[in-house]
Amino acid sequence: MVTIDVDIVSAEGEIHHGVAKMVYAPARLGEVGIAPRHAPLLTALKPGEIRVEDTEGKEHFYYITGGLLEVQPHKVTVLADTALRGEELDEAAALAAKQEAEQALAGVSEETDLLRAQAELAEAEARYRAAQKLKGKR
Repeated sequence: MVTIDVDIVSAEGEIHHGVAKMVYAPARLGEVGIAPRHAPLLTALKPGEIRVEDTEGKEHFYYITGGLLEVQPHKVTVLADTALRGEELDEAAALAAKQEAEQALAGVSEETDLLRAQAELAEAEARYRAAQKLKGKR
């Protein structure tokens, strides 16, 4: 079986290191799927979930707030701004952050505040969607 090495790291340290059959990541322009022998790629990542399918077919879930994805034919590296393992996601906290971001967005008046509030809302929504999705897989 052909596999690909996967490393997910953030400022906090290494989150995942292993071998996989497939990796899915939230690229800026849409989700990408990376299989062994994928063409080299470097792309920015948006907030969302990374799924790593190991050699036994089990999926491992991680939430990232953004970062970079580097793909080589036999290696995938995710350099995340912040990353959490799926089991570390708290749905209630994610919903509270989403609601707080929505309220902040409603009260902005300056353009710079608007851009920051929109970015915070996008991140909070992605975290909440990931927490909801993972809730059914636990």
